[in-house]
Amino acid sequence: MIKDLQLRVSLKEEEIPDILLKKAVKKLDISAKDISGVKVLRKSIDARKPKIIFNYKVAVYIKEPVPQTSEYIFDYKDVSSAKPIHIIGFGPAGMYAALRCIELGFKPIVLERGKNVQDRRRDLKAINRDHFVNEDSNYCFGEGGAGTYSDGKLYTRSLKRGDVRRIFENLVYHGATDQILVDAHPHIGTNKLPKVVANVRETILKYGGEIHFNTRVTDFVIKNNAIQALQLQNGDELTANRVILATGHSARDIYYLLHKKEIALQAKSFAMGVRIEHPQHIIDSIQYHCEGKRSDLLPAAAYSLVQQVNDRGVYSFCMCPGGFIVPAATANGEVVVNGMSPSKRNNEFANSGIVVEINADKDLAKYEKFGVLKGLEFQKDFEKLAFTAGGRTQTAPGQRLTDFVEGNMSTDLNPTSYQPGLNSAPLHSLFPKLIGSRLRQGFKAFGDKMKGFYTSEANIIGVESRTSSPVNIPRKENLEYPEINGLFPCGEGGGYAGGIVSAAMDGERCAEAATVGL
Repeated sequence: MIKDLQLRVSLKEEEIPDILLKKAVKKLDISAKDISGVKVLRKSIDARKPKIIFNYKVAVYIKEPVPQTSEYIFDYKDVSSAKPIHIIGFGPAGMYAALRCIELGFKPIVLERGKNVQDRRRDLKAINRDHFVNEDSNYCFGEGGAGTYSDGKLYTRSLKRGDVRRIFENLVYHGATDQILVDAHPHIGTNKLPKVVANVRETILKYGGEIHFNTRVTDFVIKNNAIQALQLQNGDELTANRVILATGHSARDIYYLLHKKEIALQAKSFAMGVRIEHPQHIIDSIQYHCEGKRSDLLPAAAYSLVQQVNDRGVYSFCMCPGGFIVPAATANGEVVVNGMSPSKRNNEFANSGIVVEINADKDLAKYEKFGVLKGLEFQKDFEKLAFTAGGRTQTAPGQRLTDFVEGNMSTDLNPTSYQPGLNSAPLHSLFPKLIGSRLRQGFKAFGDKMKGFYTSEANIIGVESRTSSPVNIPRKENLEYPEINGLFPCGEGGGYAGGIVSAAMDGERCAEAATVGL
């Protein structure tokens, strides 16, 4: 017999050995000898009140063995001689598309503009140390995409798009900790993600797939409204009749290419703003109602904030407790910031994007001359502005939070995790009213919701501009582009995902769609 139970455990009780077994015995009113094991299905923390509670959902096995293997089986088979599916991009969408192709009996041929995870590291060092951006190998481009060097957050609201559990189980299959199957807000960590990504690569190669790094696609050969071939930067041309386009939201050259070829695109809404960085102990004290160091049983505290300001959402995005702010530019002459965390989330800072919703139909009147690429051009202008305000290197413009809200120049800045460094800049006057005014009001509201959040000990750092694609590549119900047979826009770059899990699920769906009829 198996009984599912909800168990509540106090912070003090969490230290007691076998507390879940003891709680289960009491709740079921049976002998501990009758329980074969207690399997944790879900764990979350309720810190809304000073008495912190761990909520557990568990399966109690009564007089029967606890299963030791996953119910998910990934049936990879030799596809070395199978029909090919070309996949452009090797981020979460491209990786999962390739894995799904193998399960379905097709050979994935992956074309990735960047380098593998090991070689990428040198280019990341060059950004942080030398302020030089390799436009094909950086925090966004390369094996695993932007997700590789990130917090690895796996929380998603896209529950209707696919089997979320399957995505998690596949990550565990490739080396992620099985704790992600349990935590209410799971993450892997930037120190562990590269190994998981490398393991995915080895699976694809082992079963006959191909992965070509340093291979940028520069053109599509289209005849009779069907994809025929791919042209590469080195001059080669690859015959291809089924192509999954999984290039991510920062591959702007792809949008320009499609637009130049008069392939219909659509402008979509997105969000822009800043990164805010607090000492982690401030966020801990707010969320856990504690003074000084938090309990070792508690993870670095996180938060999620949202406020409507003048008919636009102002909200936290990609919150990284115990994390770092990193330079996410994909070209020289721009400054973009993002956040990441190691698996233990043990850095002394907490950071989050705080962004403002940009309505593509109402907010970009000055950019209408760019048509469907107006949002992209808006992004670029502010990334260039941040580059200038930061000192024309990867040093980022920064300001104390209270100075930004009150309209004062910061005479000095707080310590930061951002390795290229900060330059004090009047961000309050650089942002247009569309963003700046809403951010100021939003920060005040967040300070009311989280007492202590609004503080001079926090820096804001610009700009957080790559929250999602400002362009949508249309597709039909079968996920194929309406005007070109064989082209399947996919993941964040197509406008169909917003994180690792949703991109992975979309990659699987596109693989299933692309293999129909072959």
